[in-house]
Amino acid sequence: MYWYTLTPLDVLLLRDAKPFTPGERAWAGSVFPPNGHAIAAALRASVGKRLDFKIKGVFFCYQETLYFPRPLGFFGSIPLVPLAWIDQTESFSFLWDRSLPCPLVKPQDIFMDRDHEQLEPGVLYHQFLPSSTVKHYLETGTIEDSQWRTKDSDRVQPWSVEMRSHNSLQEGTRQVKEADGYFVENAIRMSSGWSLAIAVDCIFKSTIVQLGGEGHRAILEPCERLKAQWEEIAAISQQNFLRGGKSVGYLITPGVFERKHDRGQSICRAWPWEWKLAHTVNQNQNPGHLVSVATERAVPISRRIRDRRHDNRSIPAPQVFAAPAGSMYYLNQPETLFQDRTEAPASIQRWRQLGYSELLWISYRGEN
Repeated sequence: MYWYTLTPLDVLLLRDAKPFTPGERAWAGSVFPPNGHAIAAALRASVGKRLDFKIKGVFFCYQETLYFPRPLGFFGSIPLVPLAWIDQTESFSFLWDRSLPCPLVKPQDIFMDRDHEQLEPGVLYHQFLPSSTVKHYLETGTIEDSQWRTKDSDRVQPWSVEMRSHNSLQEGTRQVKEADGYFVENAIRMSSGWSLAIAVDCIFKSTIVQLGGEGHRAILEPCERLKAQWEEIAAISQQNFLRGGKSVGYLITPGVFERKHDRGQSICRAWPWEWKLAHTVNQNQNPGHLVSVATERAVPISRRIRDRRHDNRSIPAPQVFAAPAGSMYYLNQPETLFQDRTEAPASIQRWRQLGYSELLWISYRGEN
C-alpha cells in the first residue's frame, strides 16, 4: 500500500445521503471526513478512467503523524466495560434485555466513586488521537488521561464548519426564486497543518484532485512516513487478534453492516450480522461471542450505481447507514468479518476494498 495525504486548497462541500429540496428553509446535510466512495471518485477522476484499487482510510494527518478517531467506549477518559465482564455479587447485580448487547458500565473499582459521576467542567476531550497513543492503547489496553484532555477548543477536532447559503435570483429582479432558489449547506474548513490520509494499492503522482461538490480541490501527495506508523499498529492488532480471549474491536473507519431480509429489503445495524450475541434469550439459540457495543448515531452514506436497463447511466443508489468510526465491540473471542472472507460476494467485499469497516484489536486485560 502507498500512503498519501489530501490537503484541501479551500473549503470542502461533502453532502450526506439525506435528500433535501431547495426552497424555503432548505438545508443540505453534510458529512466529514469524506467516505471511501468520495475518495475513490476523486482518484478515478484524476486519471480519467475507472481503476480498481483498495483503500485504507480515511484518517487524518498532522505533521506526518497519523490520527485516528477516538474510541467511543469511554466516559471522559474512563474506559467502560460490559456488565457481563464484571464480577457480580448478591449486592451487585443487574438485569437487562438479553436480546440486545450487554450494557456498558464503569470499572467496578470506581463504580461507586461519586467523584467520577460528572465530567470535569471546562475540560475538552480530543476527538482524534495520534498514532503513538493508539499504539499504546493496543499494547496496554489503556489511554493515559493526559492524552484525552485539552482546554484549547481548536484542538478538539481538526476542522471547523462554515454555513454557506446558495441563492438563485429571478431574472431581471433581486428576488430569490421561490421554487429552487435558496438552500443552506455546511462547508468544511480544515485547520492549518492538517490533511486527510489514505493508503492505496496503486501509485499516483502528486496532483490536484477534485474532492466533493462545487469543484473544490485538494492536493494529493505521497507521504511514506505514514506507512511505518500504520504497519506497526496493524502488526500489534494482528497479534492481539491471534492471542484470542476477551477482546475489544476498535472500528477506525465507518462500518457498513448490511443484510437483505424479507422481500429483499436491506437493513443496516451497528454491528456485523454474522456476530451473534454471547447471551441468549431462550435455549434454542446458539450463543456467539459478541458481548457489548459502544457506538453513536449512524452515518448516512450515498452512492451511485450504473443502471444497465437505461444505457448504463449513473443513478443514485439506495442509501446505507454506517456505524460511526470509533465504535467499539466487546467479544469473548475476536471474530473476522464476512466482508473479508473469500467466499463473500464481490459486492460485499467491495465495502472493505473502499476502506470501510477497518478494525483494530485490543486484548482485554481486566478492569483498569
